Amino acid sequence: MKRGTNKRIKKKNEDRFSCLPDYVLLHILSFFNAKEAVQTCILSTRWKNLWKILPTLTLISSHFATLEAFTKFISKILSLRDASAALDVLDFQCEGRMDLRVLKRILTYAISHSVKRLRIDVNYDIHQFLPSLFSCHTLTSLNLSIGESHWPMTLFPNSLNLPAVTNLTLKGFLFCVGDNGRVDPFSKFDKLDTLMLYGSCEVHDRLNLCISSTTLVNLTIQTNYSSAGGIRFQLYTPNLCNFVYRGHIPFQKLCGRNSNLSSIKHVLFDVTIDVGKGSNPKDNPMLLLDLLVELANVESLTITHRTLKVLSLVPYLLEIEFPSLFNLKSLKVDAEFITEGMLYFLLQNAPSTKVILH
Repeated sequence: MKRGTNKRIKKKNEDRFSCLPDYVLLHILSFFNAKEAVQTCILSTRWKNLWKILPTLTLISSHFATLEAFTKFISKILSLRDASAALDVLDFQCEGRMDLRVLKRILTYAISHSVKRLRIDVNYDIHQFLPSLFSCHTLTSLNLSIGESHWPMTLFPNSLNLPAVTNLTLKGFLFCVGDNGRVDPFSKFDKLDTLMLYGSCEVHDRLNLCISSTTLVNLTIQTNYSSAGGIRFQLYTPNLCNFVYRGHIPFQKLCGRNSNLSSIKHVLFDVTIDVGKGSNPKDNPMLLLDLLVELANVESLTITHRTLKVLSLVPYLLEIEFPSLFNLKSLKVDAEFITEGMLYFLLQNAPSTKVILH
């Protein structure tokens, strides 16, 4: 074989990845979960210790045969990881019932390593998180999801200090009355841009949940369709732009008496009638209509077939002069359920709106 041919073969088999700088390799590893990242240590000596300084840590129980194996892996990775390396992102997902001391160790480690984005998704009862979690000054994104559980639910603290958080996602929390006599848990988030509330969140004594924020731009509320009743919301969000609401029509408007939703530009509604105790199903369609009236400056609107069904129950709907949606530019509706009359009603003040059927 010619010498030139040998050189070409050697070049073809060359490990080009290992020649890349650390920051590039770490960026590649950030797309791996922790188990996969650790396994790369066998590739070559170049990769042997890279996972120890990886600023992203994704721990998912379903990637392990047993919960015991998952717990042992967590213990090893926390003890072997480079103690001087920052931990920017921690994503912890556990389907089984793990010892709470393990979760405490994980959170303590993340907070002590200046975590910026934190996601905790578990399916077992946690009465209360570590207090230090809610005074972590490095956090910019916090996602806490507690699986469907019975009382007592996880308490969301009234006393917190998270000055850098811009994104907050919560599921399975109980909100209580604060020092001001209201259930107003988000007013102390000075930089909150995006808030998502999912599933089984509850409010103590079924009081109104106030969402107060002058910085909030994106709001998603998704309540349980299967459960009767639900949370009553009041919004005090003068800069809210994007609003998604899925669930039962609430008992009252989604805004306070002295507030309005005129800042909202983009809306998605996927609602159904609430048949819970204390509600009047006959009032639900009118509450939906009142809510649409409040959206004076909305530019894009998406409404599902469930929403259309509720709206169709409004008495003499097609005879109502609708005092809103003048600025509507895009309407996305279900082609199977939208009628010509309903379409005319929604577009009576903006007939040139682009209609997207899906």
